[in-house]
Amino acid sequence: MNWSTRLTELLHIQYPIIQGGLAYLGYAELAAAVSLAGGLGQVTAMSLPHAELLREEIARTRALTDKPFGVNLALGMHHHDVKDRLNIILEEQVPVVSITGGDPTEVLNRLGPTNVKTLVLVSSRRQAQKAEQLGASAVIAVGHEGGGHLGRAGVGTMVLVPSIVDAVQIPVIAAGGIGDGRGWMAAHALGAEGILMGTRFIATQECVHASDSYKQALVRSSESDTTIIKASIGFPARVLRNGYADHILAVERAAPDYEALKHLISGEANKRWVHDGIEEEGFGWAGQATGFIQDIPTVSELMHRMVKEAERIKNLWRGFE
Repeated sequence: MNWSTRLTELLHIQYPIIQGGLAYLGYAELAAAVSLAGGLGQVTAMSLPHAELLREEIARTRALTDKPFGVNLALGMHHHDVKDRLNIILEEQVPVVSITGGDPTEVLNRLGPTNVKTLVLVSSRRQAQKAEQLGASAVIAVGHEGGGHLGRAGVGTMVLVPSIVDAVQIPVIAAGGIGDGRGWMAAHALGAEGILMGTRFIATQECVHASDSYKQALVRSSESDTTIIKASIGFPARVLRNGYADHILAVERAAPDYEALKHLISGEANKRWVHDGIEEEGFGWAGQATGFIQDIPTVSELMHRMVKEAERIKNLWRGFE
């Protein structure tokens, strides 16, 4: 079938499916596997402790695939300098950059005169329109079902995506609660020209940095087994529900300020579970799409499954024409 959209043409990919940036997890093995399977894989930049490691990760990705891939800049991880990573992205001629978790103005201004395609994560019409005005190539509309950091308005994907499609002229990528071919096709029905998946790609064999404990928790979990932390300090984010997350929520109720929370919500606390497998001492990001996760396939198997499911839905739609 023909899966061409403005997004596939923009990014030179076969299927309009993008892997989320995935802090501490989105490295060469996963990014290359997604790109080889016809989507767009991404390397996380701001999780790396220094910029030269990004150059190494880009080289490792290119050693594994000759397909296009992107780099994610999670601006909320402000303890690292963005400028040095931007320099490496330009020096290495990375074709795509996604910008999440902060004001994209500086990055878009820097990348505007180049050939780099820019994807900006947004959670409202206003943010989408601003990104378009600043020159973004496309926007990623993330609904409240998504994992990790979310918008403050609590608008779900089903409502947010068509709202943003109506508000901008550039391609819209749907994210939040998408984990299979049904979600992919639903996104197209809402007017999106592609999807971004984060949680589902964690539970794959090529996400080698994710601990087995974390992956198995994703398999066991239902769509109701997530919760929102950090809302009390204005940065809501969805995680798997566990004892550690419940402790964070208890601290938020007792002392809703950053100083009381910072050691509990740090990157080190995240890595204690997602890297080291110590669930009782850390938290793991996850969206409600965890309810669709029943196994840990290869990326190729997952993509093939999604395409087959999407083909069945497309054929069903033709029956109504």
